[in-house]
Amino acid sequence: MGSVHAAKLEKHGWRRWLAPCIALVLVALAAFLLSRTLRQYRLEDITTSLAAISISHFALMLAFAAASYLTLTGFDWLALRYVGLKLPYPKVALASFCSLSLGHNIGFAALSSGAVRYRFYTRWGASPGDVAKIVVFCGITVGLGLMILGGCATLIRYDLASRVTGLPEAACIGLGIICLATAAAYVALSAWRRHPFRVRHWTVEIPPPRLALAQVVVGPTNFAFVAACLYHALAAAGTVAYLEVAAVYVIANVTSLISHVPGGLGVIETVVRYLLPDSNVIGALIAFRAVYFLLPLCLGGPLFGLTELMLRKGAGRASKQTTASRSKQPQRPKRVHQPGR
Repeated sequence: MGSVHAAKLEKHGWRRWLAPCIALVLVALAAFLLSRTLRQYRLEDITTSLAAISISHFALMLAFAAASYLTLTGFDWLALRYVGLKLPYPKVALASFCSLSLGHNIGFAALSSGAVRYRFYTRWGASPGDVAKIVVFCGITVGLGLMILGGCATLIRYDLASRVTGLPEAACIGLGIICLATAAAYVALSAWRRHPFRVRHWTVEIPPPRLALAQVVVGPTNFAFVAACLYHALAAAGTVAYLEVAAVYVIANVTSLISHVPGGLGVIETVVRYLLPDSNVIGALIAFRAVYFLLPLCLGGPLFGLTELMLRKGAGRASKQTTASRSKQPQRPKRVHQPGR
C-alpha cells in the first residue's frame, strides 16, 4: 500500500512545482516589461517630463490613479459576490492590485490577470470554475464602463469622435446611443431573467439587479478616474477639456484591448495627438505612463512575489503541523482474528 501511495506522489509531484513556476515566470515577465518600457526613454527624458508638470497636477495624477486602482478592487469584490464567495476586503484588494498591475503591462489582460487571480483565489476556497466566472464578470464590468463612458462622451463630442475614428458624425451618434442602450438592456435583463442561459455545455448565470447596477456604476467610474489622470498630465502640455480627454482615452483603450498591446504602448500616444497636434505631449505621456502603469508595476510585481513566498511558507507549516498531529494520535490496537471464535 505504501509503495502505491509513493508511486502516486511521484507521478503527480510535478504539479507541486507547476504553480510556483508560473508565478516565477509572471514576476520575471513583469521585471522584463518594466526594463523594456523604461529602455525606450532616457532618464533625462523621464525626469524632465516629470519636472514640467506642476506639483498640483502631479499630485492629482497620483490621486486619480490611486482612485482608479481602488475602484478596480470593486470589480473583484462584486465578482466574488456573484460566485457566492465572501472574502475580507484586504484579501480582495491584494489579489486585485497584483493581478491588474501585472495584467495592464503584460497585455492579454484577461489571461495574464486571470492567472494571478487564480493563484490567489484558489488558495482561498474558489474553484477553477469560480475563477473563470470572476474573470468574465470583471471583463463585463470593463465593457460596461467603456460603453457608458464612451457613449456619453461620443454623444457630447460627436465631432471629435468623428475626427478620431473617421466615421460620419451621424454614425458616431448612433454608436453612442447603441452603447448606452446596450448597458441599459444588460440591467433590464438582470431584472427580467431569473434562470441561467444554457449554451451547449456552458451555463451563463445573469447577476442579480443589485450587482448589475453596481457594475454600471463602478465600470465607468474607473475609466473616469483614468481619464482624469491623463487629463492632468496633458494639462501641462496645453489647454484641453476633460470630456475630450475622456472620449479619446476610451477610443484608445478599446483599440488597445483589441490589439492586446502591453500597456497600450503606442496606441494612446497616437490617439492623444489628435487633441494637441501642435504641442509636445511626449513628456505628459511619459508622466502618465509612469504614474498609471510603471509605478503600480513596481509595487505589484514584488508584492506578488513576496505574497507567493509567504503563502507557500504558511502552507508548508500547516502541512507539517497536520502531519505531526496525525502522528501523535494514539494508534488503535489491531484486532487479531482467532479461528474458531
